[in-house]
Amino acid sequence: MDHQFVLIAGGGLAIMIAASVFARRTGVAAPLLLVALGIGASYLPGTPEIHIEPEIILAGVLPPLLYASAVQLPVLDVRRNFGLISWLSVVMVIASALVIGALVHALFPSISFALATALGAVVSPTDAVAATAIGHRVGLPPRLMTVLEGESLVNDASALVVLRTAVAALAVTTHFSLGHTVLDFAWAVVGAIVIGLVVGVLTARLRQRLDDPVLNTTISFAVPFLAYFPAEELHASGVLAVVIAGLLTGALGSRKFSARDRQTQATTWTTISFILESGVFLAMGYELPQLVDDARAETTVGEIAGLVLLVLGLLVVLRFVGLAWPALIGRIGSGKRNEQLRARLSEMEEHLDSMEPTGEREENRLAWARKRLARSQADVDFEEREPITGRGLVVLAWAGMRGVVTVAAAQTIPAGTPHRATVVLAAFVVALITLVLFGLSLPVVIARMRFSSESAEDKRDSVQALMRQIGEAAIDAVGPLDQQTVDGEPLDPVVVSTLKDRIVPRLVSGSRQLLETKPDHRDQMTIIQNRYLDAMREALGTERSIGVYSSDTYRQVEGFLDAVEQRFTTA
Repeated sequence: MDHQFVLIAGGGLAIMIAASVFARRTGVAAPLLLVALGIGASYLPGTPEIHIEPEIILAGVLPPLLYASAVQLPVLDVRRNFGLISWLSVVMVIASALVIGALVHALFPSISFALATALGAVVSPTDAVAATAIGHRVGLPPRLMTVLEGESLVNDASALVVLRTAVAALAVTTHFSLGHTVLDFAWAVVGAIVIGLVVGVLTARLRQRLDDPVLNTTISFAVPFLAYFPAEELHASGVLAVVIAGLLTGALGSRKFSARDRQTQATTWTTISFILESGVFLAMGYELPQLVDDARAETTVGEIAGLVLLVLGLLVVLRFVGLAWPALIGRIGSGKRNEQLRARLSEMEEHLDSMEPTGEREENRLAWARKRLARSQADVDFEEREPITGRGLVVLAWAGMRGVVTVAAAQTIPAGTPHRATVVLAAFVVALITLVLFGLSLPVVIARMRFSSESAEDKRDSVQALMRQIGEAAIDAVGPLDQQTVDGEPLDPVVVSTLKDRIVPRLVSGSRQLLETKPDHRDQMTIIQNRYLDAMREALGTERSIGVYSSDTYRQVEGFLDAVEQRFTTA
C-alpha cells in the first residue's frame, strides 16, 4: 500500500507539472486540464478507489491556500475595493444560498429546505484560481483581479457559516433559522478578526526577531493553522481568521522582514499553493465517476440533470443581478460625487494650511491629518484613474467559476442524510460546468471588452518617480552624506567620495563595487548604505499607506530595494 501511495503521489505530481506546462503553451486554464485528466485517470484499469476526507481539505488544504493568497494581496487594494468585495463575498453569498435553497426545495420537495440551503451555500463561493490565471494571461485590469481575489478569500467564510447552520438544522430539527444565521455570522466575523489579528501580530514580531530563514519559513507554515484551529474551536470562522492573519503578515512583512525572508516566503508559498490547488482539481475529476454511481442509486439521471440546470441557472442570474446594483450606483452621479469630494478635500487642505500648531502634540495631530488628507486625495485619483466600468462588471459577472471550497464543503454534509449523494453530485457537476463554461469563454469575453492597459513607459516613469521620492525622503530623514558618522566618528573622505551620487538613484552600483574597496572602508560603506536603505524602506511604507501609485509600482520598488539589500548581505 505504501508503494502504491508513492506511485499515486508521484504520478499526480507529474500530471500537475505536465498540465501546467501545457496550459502555459496553449492558453487553456490548468484547472480544466487537471479535472479532465483526473476523470480520465479514474477509468484506467487497476486504479484504486480514492476517497479524500472533506475535513482534510477544509482543515489541511484550505487554510494554507487562503494564507498563500492573502499574504500576497496588498492591503491597499483590499481597502479601496472593500465595498464591492464585501457585497459579493457576504451579501451575495448569503442571498444566493437562501434563494437557491428556497427554489430547490419548492421544485424538489423531497430535498428539505435545510439540505437545499446547504447546497446553495457550497455552490455560492467563487474560486479565483482559474479566473486570475486567465486574467494574467489576457491582460485583465489589476483592479478587477483584486476584486476577484478578495472575493474568493472572504466568500469562503460566508459560505461555510451558512453551511454550518444548515447542517446543524439537518441534525436537529430540519428548521433553518435566518436569525440564528445572522448571529452566527456576526460572531464568526468578529471572532475571526480578533484571532487573525492576534496571530498575525505575534508571529510577525517573532519572525522579526529571528535572523534565520529556516525558522522563519517554519513559522510561516504554522501561521494558517494557528489562526484556523483556535477560531474553529471558538465557533468563529477559521478561514476568515486565516485571511486576516495573511493580510496582516503581508503588510507587516514589507517593513519588518528581511529581503531574504520575503523572497523565501514568496517562493515557498507559491510552490505550496501550486501543489495544493492542482491536487484538489485533479482529485475532483478522479472522484467524479464514483459520485455518479452513488447518486444514481437514490435518484434518476433526469432529476440530477434538472437539479444541476436549476442551480446553475440561478447562480448565473443571481450573479448578474447582484452586480447590477454596483453598476447602477457607479453610473449615477459618480463624476459629480468625485467633484464634490474634491471640493471638500480642498477646503480641508486650506484649513490645515491655515493652522499654526503651538506644541509637539498639535504638530503630530496636524501631520496625521495631512496624511489622511493625502490618502483621501489619492483614493479619489485612483477612482478616476481605474474606475470599475460596466465592461468590468460584465467580466466580474462572467468570472463565476467554482472550485476547491465547493468540492470540499459539499462532502461535509452528514452521511445518511436523505438525498445526500444527489446534492453532493449536483455541487460537483455545477463546479465542473462553471469551470468549463466560464473558463473557456472568459478569455473571449475579456478580449471583447477591449480594456486599455498602462504602457511600459508609464510604468517605468512611475517606478522612477517613486524611487526619487523615497530617495529624497531618505536623505531628509538620515541627513546629507557628508554629515554621517559611524560610532561617533566622521566618515573617511575616501568613503564619502566613493558613495557620493550612488545612494540615490545609483544604489545598485555602489553595492556591486563594494568588494572592490579596502576592508576598512567596506565596513563604513555597508553601514551607511544600509542606513539609507532602511530610510528608503520606511519612506516606501509611508507612501504605500497613502497610495498615490499603483500596487504594482510599490511592488517593483520593493523588489529593487530587496535586491540591493541582498547584494549588501552577500558582498
